[in-house]
Amino acid sequence: MTQLVLKPGRERSVLRRHPWLFEGAVERLDGRAKSGDTVTVLAADGRALGRAAWSPESSIRARMWSFDPNEIIDDVFFKRRVAAALARRAALPELAGQQGLRLIHAESDGLPGVICDRYAETLVFAFSSAGADKWRNAISLAVQKATGCTRVYERSDADLRTLEGLGPRCGWLHGDLPEEGVVIEEHGVCMEVDVVAGHKTGFYLDQRENRLLTRTLSKGRRVLNCFCYTGAFSLQALAGGAPRVLSLDSSGPALEAARRNLARNPQLDATRAEWREADVFEELRALRAAGERFDLIVLDPPKFAPSPAHAERASRAYKDINLNAFKLLAPGGLLMTYSCSGGVGIELFQKIVAGAALDAGVDARIVRRLTASADHPVLLDFPEGEYLKGLVCAVG
Repeated sequence: MTQLVLKPGRERSVLRRHPWLFEGAVERLDGRAKSGDTVTVLAADGRALGRAAWSPESSIRARMWSFDPNEIIDDVFFKRRVAAALARRAALPELAGQQGLRLIHAESDGLPGVICDRYAETLVFAFSSAGADKWRNAISLAVQKATGCTRVYERSDADLRTLEGLGPRCGWLHGDLPEEGVVIEEHGVCMEVDVVAGHKTGFYLDQRENRLLTRTLSKGRRVLNCFCYTGAFSLQALAGGAPRVLSLDSSGPALEAARRNLARNPQLDATRAEWREADVFEELRALRAAGERFDLIVLDPPKFAPSPAHAERASRAYKDINLNAFKLLAPGGLLMTYSCSGGVGIELFQKIVAGAALDAGVDARIVRRLTASADHPVLLDFPEGEYLKGLVCAVG
C-alpha cells in the first residue's frame, strides 16, 4: 500500500480531522500512486492516521476519505457514506417533501469533491477532485440506487477541476432530459432547472429558506431583486404579496428563463413584475438618479472572491452595490445582502456592509443573520465549508 508521509508536526490538522493535506505538509510518497488513488497517511513518526485520495497536480495533495487507517476504500465504503448523507437529511423535518435538495455536500458529508443535487427525479453530480473523479461511477450508482431516481446528469465542469489536472466532463449518465424539462416546486412556486447549462448544478438550492424569508417579508413592499438569475427570489416576493418587483440581471437568457418561470405560475400577478436586462452596478446608480425607492432590496451577487487572494477587489465590489442599495431604500426599508465568496469571511462581509451604510448616510441594524439551507451542512472540523453568509439590515 502506498504511503503518504507527512513532515514533522504536520499531522496536527489530520488529528483535528480536517480533510485537506496541502503540498507543504507532505514529506514524501513511499510507493507509486496515480491521480485519485487511495494512499495511507502517516505521521513523521510512522503513526498511521487515515486513508486519503492522492492528487499530485493540486496544492491540496490529498483529501481524507477516512480517519481510520484500517478502513477499506471501495464500493461498499461509498455506499455507507451515501446512506449516511441521505439519513442526515431524512432526519430534518424542514427538508421533508422538498423536490430540490442537496443530497451530498462534499467534505461536510465525508465525500470530498462530491456534490449531488436532486431535482425531482433527476440527480445532478459534480465531481471536482481527483479522488471523487476516480470513484464517480461507484458514487453515482450508490445514490441512484438509494433514491430510485430515473435520470442522472454529470456537471463536472467547475474550474476547480483544472487545479486537479482534470478536464471538464458533462453528460447524461443515465436516462435523458424529459420533454417538459426539469421542473421543481419550491414553497408553492414552480421553477425550471437547466441542469445542462444553468449555474452550478442548475439552481441555487442553498438559498431555499432565504427565499421563503423573502416571501414572508414582501407583503406590501416594493421589491428590487438584483442579480436575479432565473427569478426565484422575485417569484417568492410576488407570492408574498409585493405590489411591485423589479428584477435586474445582465444575462438575457437568464431573464427569458425567469419570464418562463413566471408563466409557469398563473397564481402570480405578472403585471406586478418587471424584468430588466442591465449591468447591476450601473443600474443601481441609474435608479438613484431617477429618484426610485424600494422597501426591500435583495443583493445576491455571483462569487466575487473565490479565494482570500481576491478579497480586496471583491470588497470594493460588495461595498459599491451595498452602498447604492442603502441609498435606494425607503425609510424603514430592508436590505437582504449576501456573499457566497469563500474568500470573504462573515466578519469582513459585515465590516464591508457597515462601511457602505456609513458612506450612504443611513442608520442600519442587523435584524437577521442568514446562511445556507439545512441540506448544506458545515462540518465543524471544516469551517471552509461555510461559504454563504447573509444579513438582513433594517434602515431607520
